[in-house]
Amino acid sequence: MRYLHTMVRVQSLERSLEFYVDGLGLEVVRRTEHEAGRFTLLFLAAPRDRRSAPEQHRGGSEVAVPMLELTYNWDPETYIGGRNFGHIAYETDDIYALCARLQEQKIPILRPPRDGRMAFIRSPDAISIELLQAGASLPPSEPWLSMPNQGSW
Repeated sequence: MRYLHTMVRVQSLERSLEFYVDGLGLEVVRRTEHEAGRFTLLFLAAPRDRRSAPEQHRGGSEVAVPMLELTYNWDPETYIGGRNFGHIAYETDDIYALCARLQEQKIPILRPPRDGRMAFIRSPDAISIELLQAGASLPPSEPWLSMPNQGSW
């Protein structure tokens, strides 16, 4: 068994790409349009995951990269409650730099990295995203140390 991807239903491809690509820095690996089913799939991956992926799976299939699948259904639908799940987690080399970049993108830091280790944000579709510092925690520092939690994460 191997991990393939996590699927998240989104209501706006534009807003989602701004969040996941411009904000978090993920890269679009593949995009497919399914006219008969009336949906679009976007597969995103973290740059470091793409660089460290093996050349091929056994049997010659495509590169093994953990991915996030964004599913955009062309017919409007509101996603609530049972359509959500816990969270998606990403590791970063510098949690403070990432959180500062996200703030510049007007993305609220709901659980700031006061401990130099962990933060939480939410996507435009209210998917909780955990950000974890790679390796040891960074030394606690301002403005994160004094920043309170906000909303739910």
